[in-house]
Amino acid sequence: MTTTITQRSHLAAGIWRIADPKITLASASSLFLGLCAAADDGRIAWAWALITVLGIFFLEAAKNASGELFDFDSGADLAVRPEDRSPFSGGKRVLVDGLLTRAQTAGAALVFYLLGCVAGFLVVGVREPRVLLIGAIGVALAFFYHAPPLRLSYRGLGELAVALAYGPLIACGAYLVQRGTVSRTVVLASVPLGLLIAAFLWINEFPDCEADRSAGKRTLVVRLGRPAASKVFAAIVIGAFAVLAILPAFGAPFGIWGGFLGLPLAVKAAFRLRQEPEVTAQIIPAQEWTLLSFLLFAAGAGAGLLLS
Repeated sequence: MTTTITQRSHLAAGIWRIADPKITLASASSLFLGLCAAADDGRIAWAWALITVLGIFFLEAAKNASGELFDFDSGADLAVRPEDRSPFSGGKRVLVDGLLTRAQTAGAALVFYLLGCVAGFLVVGVREPRVLLIGAIGVALAFFYHAPPLRLSYRGLGELAVALAYGPLIACGAYLVQRGTVSRTVVLASVPLGLLIAAFLWINEFPDCEADRSAGKRTLVVRLGRPAASKVFAAIVIGAFAVLAILPAFGAPFGIWGGFLGLPLAVKAAFRLRQEPEVTAQIIPAQEWTLLSFLLFAAGAGAGLLLS
């Protein structure tokens, strides 16, 4: 009886880690921005908004689960040293910590992918057929982020995939479901958000750098080395807010400058990372600030669109 209870406890803890609410904040931010842009142009169909949110959530959980299998097999998760563990990096560690078996992890990935696809096909079949292309690209990026033959994160393409998926893809998809088209405003607003979320991935690769290198996972941080990569992080952050600054010149409402709420924490994270690019304990606060910076960007820019 005790063994059964322990197994169920491990299963629940493992599924919770795969769902990982703090990491889903990236997709939630993009969804929020897309829905705010849609609300600025008309009424929101809340049932379809909910289905969109659930579909994205399921696909993200599926990506986490399938990624656990490939990162475990490559040795990347096993190679993370105790002193390099962080709440924001190192994988979900459901296999490393024995919370789930391989079969359970694969089963979770399959179920979450199926649920995400069901939500997507419901939208395509009843609401907006053109979402199919965006959904197909999203599923492909989610699975092949870790999986062969593309293995995007192992080839230094993971950062680009994240910027695309969590910026334009999700925000424009959410807008498309609501309005049946994609506006210039939502496309413009999604670019700096995608850059800031890519910056979050970038800084999360610092604690994993040595483990990734040993497993042949050639992220851009591994390729550049941490001192040089810390300069690129600062450039990404500066680039995101420089893009935000010029968006009204391309037709976005001035209210979008509400996204500058995220600037102070992003700058703070960049300075911390430049000072301590190789000490995980010193990087963790910068990871938190980077997370908060894109959340504040999405909240400020979204609110600005509504108020404009």
